[in-house]
Amino acid sequence: MDATIQPSTLHGSVEAVSSKSMAHRLLVLAMLADQPCEFVCNTTSLDIEATARCLQALQDVRHSQEQGCSNKAPCVLDCGESGTTLRFLLPVACALGIPARFECHGRLIQRPLAPLDRELCKHGVALEREDRAMLATGKLAPGRFVLPGDVSSQFVSGLLLAASALDRPSEIWVSAPVQSRPYVTLTTRALELFGQDVSCGSVVYEGVTYERFFVDPKALVAPTRCVVEGDWSNAAFWLAAGTLEREGLTVFGLDPASPQGDRAILAALAGFGARIARRTDAVRATMDCPRAARLDVSAIPDLVPPLAAIAATAPGTSKLTNAGRLRLKESDRLASVSAAINALGGHARIMEDDLVIRGVERLVGGTVDACNDHRIAMMGAVMATHATGQVTITGADCIAKSYPTFWEDYASLGGRVSLSSIGEG
Repeated sequence: MDATIQPSTLHGSVEAVSSKSMAHRLLVLAMLADQPCEFVCNTTSLDIEATARCLQALQDVRHSQEQGCSNKAPCVLDCGESGTTLRFLLPVACALGIPARFECHGRLIQRPLAPLDRELCKHGVALEREDRAMLATGKLAPGRFVLPGDVSSQFVSGLLLAASALDRPSEIWVSAPVQSRPYVTLTTRALELFGQDVSCGSVVYEGVTYERFFVDPKALVAPTRCVVEGDWSNAAFWLAAGTLEREGLTVFGLDPASPQGDRAILAALAGFGARIARRTDAVRATMDCPRAARLDVSAIPDLVPPLAAIAATAPGTSKLTNAGRLRLKESDRLASVSAAINALGGHARIMEDDLVIRGVERLVGGTVDACNDHRIAMMGAVMATHATGQVTITGADCIAKSYPTFWEDYASLGGRVSLSSIGEG
């Protein structure tokens, strides 16, 4: 599907979609608790559906085992393109002792699993990588798991979730500093909601400082009602768009005290000269004095597309540094972000792991290849509001991965967008 956007401005307010990050965690724990729980989530997405689908398959196997049925065939878990689904459920399935074949689509099988895979194998698991799948057998043994801090925080979160399903205590040691630490906090908050305490401290071993997470598993107790908070990662695109328009934009349903790491969008926008107004459950962004910015994005890689959209027209030259992890996302985001800006008449270039963007007064329009990456499609839509000509985004349906109603919300805010299937005249 292609999205064609005519020059237009966005204004008004929009409700934040539920946090994909928190939904994954709460769904996993709800399955492990194996108790009725009202789950309140105001949206779904391909990634959330992938986790729910896999959890249902695991639950079916557990129920069969409880009824005395024996099936040695691996449980098939279709992860779609969701890295979170794979990285969370690989250790969880192993903790349950359920042989599983994780089917992967898109670039998922190419995305890193080391050193998580090595730690799993050290604790009784056998892994076999296939062309587009990962086969896991064996039961995960409790103990000490050691990870470097400069890898995906999803590895830490996956082990924390799995540790809650084991029969004895486990420790997860992560060398400091821990990259994307707020996402680990999201996991510990979710575990606490289900009655599982996680203690965290610091330990020095052989001259290396580690953050030590200790889990003494006990029966998880599902709350009567689970409400998934608003998502800062997707809201960042609307807040970015607000800084490009005179009237600004308001996003409701956001918790200003949320542990979500991408709440850092507020400080980042301020760095570009934006004015931020906070309320109990809403945030409004407008532009005050636009300027270029230099930001270290190592801990906020998902914010690079909306921030780059602002930098494309900010006076001066902006630099988004330490962005190497972007190469391992749904697309090579260093390349796809740079290409999107240049396709619309902007100036962006890659310098090693940094993205350098020289702002122009207005973009001129053109065609953006979304590269099957939901955040590139949304980035293109934000930049289109500051373009003098038509913008076409090819492969625009990839937004279904995290935000299926994005185009409807875009139109409700005044965006002049038309959607067409490939091949339509």
